[in-house]
Amino acid sequence: MMIKQKGFMALFCLVFLGWLAFSGCSALSPATPTAEPLPLEDFAPTVSATGVVVPQRWSQLSVTTSGVISQVGINENDLVEQGQTLIELKGEANLLAALAAARFELASAQHALDSLYKDSDLRAAQAHQTLIEARQKLRDAQRYQDNLDAPAPQGDINQARANLVIAKDRLEKAQEDFAPYEKKPESNLVRAGLLSKLAQAEKDYEAAERRLNNLIGTSSELDLAEADADVVLAQEQVAVAERDYQIYQKGPDPDEVRLAEERVANAKAQVAAAEAALEDLQLLAPFDGTISELFVRENEWIALGQPVLMLADLDHLQVQTTDLNEIDVARVRVGNSASLTFDALPDRVLNGKVVRIAPKASAGSGVNYTVIIELDDIPQNLRWGMTAFVDIEIE
Repeated sequence: MMIKQKGFMALFCLVFLGWLAFSGCSALSPATPTAEPLPLEDFAPTVSATGVVVPQRWSQLSVTTSGVISQVGINENDLVEQGQTLIELKGEANLLAALAAARFELASAQHALDSLYKDSDLRAAQAHQTLIEARQKLRDAQRYQDNLDAPAPQGDINQARANLVIAKDRLEKAQEDFAPYEKKPESNLVRAGLLSKLAQAEKDYEAAERRLNNLIGTSSELDLAEADADVVLAQEQVAVAERDYQIYQKGPDPDEVRLAEERVANAKAQVAAAEAALEDLQLLAPFDGTISELFVRENEWIALGQPVLMLADLDHLQVQTTDLNEIDVARVRVGNSASLTFDALPDRVLNGKVVRIAPKASAGSGVNYTVIIELDDIPQNLRWGMTAFVDIEIE
C-alpha cells in the first residue's frame, strides 16, 4: 500500500515539473502582435421617400363677382406680372355711374358739414335775433294779460269813444259819397275809388268800436284763458331761443354736426363699395408667374368663386414628399440636407435641404407626412409634376 502511494506522488511531481517547464518556455517566447481595426468609411444615415415637383407658389384664381366675360387678356403658358389684368367682366358703365353718384353725395355731405363751421357766426346772429323777437312777443302777451285783469284808464276810454265818433262820421260820409255810384258798372273808376274808401271806413269803425268795448267791457273766462296760453307759449319760445343762442355762441349745433358727420361717413362707405364693385370686374395677377391652365373663354357666364385659371411661379420649383411615413419623419429636421434623383432626368442628382415639415399627416391611405425640399439648383428641363426620389440625411 505504501509502495502505491509513493508511485502516485512521483508521477504527480513529474507532471507538475513538466507543466512548469512548458509555461516557462511560453513566457520566454515573443508575443504575437494584435491586428489594429480597419478604419470605417464615412457613413451618413438617410431616410428615403418619393416626391413630386411643385412650384414654390401657385394659385387657382377665381372672380369675386358673377358676370359675363368681356375680355380674356392672356393665354396658357403666358408670363404675367403682378397686377396685370387677366380677365375682365362686363358692366363697367353702370358701376362708373354708381361711383359718380356716390362721389357726388360725398361732396355734398362734406360741404354741408363744412358749412356748419363756416356759418356758425351767422347762425349765432340769427339765433340772437330770434331771441329778441321771442322776448318781445312775451312782453306783448304779458301786457295783454295784464290789461284783461286791470280796468282801463278813463283817459283811454274817453279817447276810444272820440275815435269811434270820428270813425262813424267818416263811415257815414263814405256811404253818402258812394250811394250815387252804387249801381254804376264795377269797372267805373270813380265807383271803385269810393267803394275802397267805404271799405276802409267800415274797418276803421269796427276797430274803434272793438277798442272801446275792450276798454269798458269785462273780460270773459275764454279771453283770460287765451291770454294765459299766449303767455305760456311765448315763455317756451323764449326758452328755446335762449338755448339755441347759447349753443350757437359756442359753435355749430352738436346734433347737426353729428348728423352731418354720419352722412359723410355713409357717403364714404358708398364710394368705397362702388370702387370695390368696379375693381371686382377685373381679375389681376397676384404675383409674377406663368398661366399654367385657362378654364374660360370670352362671353362666357361665370359665377362667384368659379375657377378661371391656374397661375404658378415656375421659376422657383421645389419637391414635396408623398410617402414619408411617421417613423421616418420623426427623425427629419428642418435644415437637413437631401439628395434627389428623377426618372425624367436619369443623369442628374440634385442637392437640397428640408425647409418645412407638415404638422399633420396627409389625407389618404397610411400615415404619411409632407416634407418640402428646397433645391440648390433648378435644371431648365425640370417640370411641375415630375416624380422625384428623395434621400434625406439624418443624425
